[in-house]
Amino acid sequence: MTNPKKPLLNLFDITMIVIGLVIGMGIFRTASDSANAAVTPSVFFITWVAGGLIALCGALTYAEIGSRYPITGGYYKIFATCYHPSIAFAVNCIILISNASSLALVALIGSEYISQVIFSTPPSDLVRSLIAMAAIIMFYGVNLMGLRMSSTTQNILMLIKISMILLIVAGIFFPSSSKVVHDFVPKTDLTFWDYVKSFGVALVAVSFTYGGYQQTINFGDEIKNPRKNLPRGIFIGIIVIILLYLAVSYAYYKQIGFEELKNAKGIAAIVAERMFGPSGRFVFSILLFMAVLAYVNVLLMSNPRVMYAMSQDGILPKAFSKKDEKKDVLTVSLTVYALITVVVLFFAKTVDKILGFTMFLDCIGMAFSAATIFIIRKRTSHLDPKQIYTMKFFPLMPIIFIASYTFIAINIAITKPMTALTATAVLAAFLILYFLTAKKTKTIS
Repeated sequence: MTNPKKPLLNLFDITMIVIGLVIGMGIFRTASDSANAAVTPSVFFITWVAGGLIALCGALTYAEIGSRYPITGGYYKIFATCYHPSIAFAVNCIILISNASSLALVALIGSEYISQVIFSTPPSDLVRSLIAMAAIIMFYGVNLMGLRMSSTTQNILMLIKISMILLIVAGIFFPSSSKVVHDFVPKTDLTFWDYVKSFGVALVAVSFTYGGYQQTINFGDEIKNPRKNLPRGIFIGIIVIILLYLAVSYAYYKQIGFEELKNAKGIAAIVAERMFGPSGRFVFSILLFMAVLAYVNVLLMSNPRVMYAMSQDGILPKAFSKKDEKKDVLTVSLTVYALITVVVLFFAKTVDKILGFTMFLDCIGMAFSAATIFIIRKRTSHLDPKQIYTMKFFPLMPIIFIASYTFIAINIAITKPMTALTATAVLAAFLILYFLTAKKTKTIS
C-alpha cells in the first residue's frame, strides 16, 4: 500500500508561487494604456489598487475551488464538472484563444522595445506586428524540432526580468529629468459617469497585468495546513504585487510624466534612458526583448500540453493528441496554437486591439469559472472544514470578483463594440461547433 502524497508547499512557497504567477511582461507596457484611459493621475493609481484587490478576491475564490475539488488541470476541468458540456467546450476553447492572444500581446510588447534598437524612427504597427510574428514563428520552429530552452537559461531570463522591475522602481529615487512635465490641469466639466467610464477602461489594462492568480486552483492539495497558509500566502503575495506595481507606476509617472506616459512606447526603456542615458535605453530594450522571448517559448511549450489534455478528455478532437514520439512534440496542438497567435497578430496588429479582445474573452472565462464556487460548495458540503480552505466573507468575495469582470466586459463593449462583437462571435462559433459535432457523433453511433 502506497502512502498518500504529503503536502509540500509552505507559506513562503505559496507566496512566491502567487507572485511568480502574476508578475509577467504586462507591467512594461500596460501602465501606458491605463494612464491613457485615466482622466486624472488619481484615477490611474486608484485603478492599480482596485485591480489588486479584485485579484485578491479572485485568487481566494480559486484557492477554495482547488481545495474543495483538487484535480490535475483543475482550471479547465471545473467547467466540465459544473456546466453543460457545450459550455465547457466553448469556454475552454475561448480560454485557449485568450492565451494565444496574450502571447501575441506580449510578443508585440517585445517588438515595441526591440524596434527602438533596430530603427532610428518609430516603425509602423505592421512592422512591429511582423517582428512579433517572427519571434513566435522562430520559437515554433525550435519547439517543433523537439528542442527545449534549458531551465538554467529560463531562470537566468527570469532573473533579468526581476532585475529590470527593481531597476524601474529605483527610478523613484532618481531626480526627474528636465523634460518631465508634472503639471496636470484636469478638465472641469467631468461628470461622475466620466470618472466611472475612465476607471472601467483603465481597469482593462490593469486586470490583464494582474492576471495569472487563477492558477492557484491547482495547489489546494499541495499545501501544508492549507486553512492558514493558503489565504495568508495569497494575501501576502497580492499585497507585495500591489505595492510593486504601484512603485513601478509611480516611477513611470515621475520619470516620464502623466501626459507623456499616456502615449509613450517602450516606457520602461524611456525610464532607463532618463536614469542612465541612451546606453541604458539600448541595454534595457535588448534585455526586455530577451525576457519576452523566454515567455514566448514557455507559452509555446505549455499551452499545447493543455490542448493535448483537453483532447484526451474529449473536449477537443483526438487530432490534438497527435504526438511525434521521437521528438516528444505535440505537432498538431503546437501548430494550431502558434497559428492562432499569428492570426491574432495579423488582424489586430496593435496592443490596444489585442488587449481588448483577450480581456473580453478572459471576462467570460473568469466569470464562469469563479461562479463554480457556488456549485462546488453545495456538492462538497460534506467535507471536513478543518481539512480544506474555506474563505471568509463568502459569498462577498466571489460576487465582487464576478461583478468586476462583468463591469470590465461592459466597458469593453461600450468603448470597443467591434472587439466585443468579434469575441462574442468566437464564443458562439464554438457553441455551434459543439452541437454540430455532437449531432454528427450521435448520428454515426
